[in-house]
Amino acid sequence: MQTPLADSKPADSKPYLSVNNVEVIYDHVILVLKGVSLDVPEGKIVALLGANGAGKSTTLKSISTLLKGERGDVTKGSISFRGERIDHLTPNELVKKGMVQVMEGRHCFGHLTVEENLLTGAYTRNISRGELKESLERVYHYFPRLKTRRTSQSGYTSGGEQQMTAIGRALMAKPTMILLDEPSMGLAPQLVEEIFEIVRDLNQREQVSFLLAEQNTMVALRYADFGYILENGRVVMEGDAKELASNEDVKEFYLGLSTAGRKSFRDVKHYRRRKRWLA
Repeated sequence: MQTPLADSKPADSKPYLSVNNVEVIYDHVILVLKGVSLDVPEGKIVALLGANGAGKSTTLKSISTLLKGERGDVTKGSISFRGERIDHLTPNELVKKGMVQVMEGRHCFGHLTVEENLLTGAYTRNISRGELKESLERVYHYFPRLKTRRTSQSGYTSGGEQQMTAIGRALMAKPTMILLDEPSMGLAPQLVEEIFEIVRDLNQREQVSFLLAEQNTMVALRYADFGYILENGRVVMEGDAKELASNEDVKEFYLGLSTAGRKSFRDVKHYRRRKRWLA
């Protein structure tokens, strides 16, 4: 049973992105999402949290309509962006409407330079060379490291630089919403902080909305406004990010902290069976 924190969701925030009771099946057999519902208000950062395999990436792909390339289908529910149903749209059409997904794993074209990778992000925009140069400078403003590495082949740059390239390429499409999948994966803590600072900067300066799928719960809740926790394809808890970070169940099972002291493995297994949100 889903457990919201009392009075935690902003009552006056109109959903910019709305996912309503979505179910996803892979290969016509495997049920992955089991009635997921969530909202992202305009100009906010919303974190989608949970362990590996909880359904975070599938949720993002169901929104960006990338599921069909992986033999997945949304079999129930609806998804709306800016008040319009988007379930039937192609990923290309969604990009034109202002929504871009940055995939897990820092997908870059390894044989292209950093700048060539960035330029591919503007393929949906019919803009002049001057506007294209302006967009590049905007990306370099947020990612100055990319400017110094702009002639380097992406395949030979660091993991952090490849993540910056992937986010920068998304910015070239001039989105109003970014679906960001596991940005901290495989990165050193200092680089993780740098990436999240840039996300917050984009959100505050340009009002770009973010739905952020992340296993690093501690960092994500520090930067997010609101959070949802997924387990086994279901939203099991939601609330204001600060309230989630201070919640005892979240602290113990997602942050590794407990005010009751360290438990044995046997105690933890027993306690997990009786977690209140799975009752």
